[in-house]
Amino acid sequence: QVQLVESGGGLVQPGGSLRLSCAASKNIFTFLSMSWYRQAPGQQRELVASMTGGGTTIYAASVRGRFALSTDNAENRLHLDMNTLKPDDTAVYCCRGRSPEMKYWGRGTQVTVSS
Repeated sequence: QVQLVESGGGLVQPGGSLRLSCAASKNIFTFLSMSWYRQAPGQQRELVASMTGGGTTIYAASVRGRFALSTDNAENRLHLDMNTLKPDDTAVYCCRGRSPEMKYWGRGTQVTVSS
């Protein structure tokens, strides 16, 4: 059973930074893609950033230039570095790994941006 475990969420002031990590139970480059999604209260889940197995990345317009994906291949981790955080970034952030047979989700980590 493939597992994804997120970490790194917390409370941060506007303008601050956080690093989220998604630890996978297998080599992350064996996924077709790995992605971060977020869902704020009362809103639909939205894609934040995604990386294909080949390393191609895409970002939501709302985070482009502020968020960045990176990998730790030795630890099978996908990181999301979040800078210049805004209150609108407040949400539960979840990691997803997509394989040909199914999609795997972590439980999520809460990010709260507030003064």
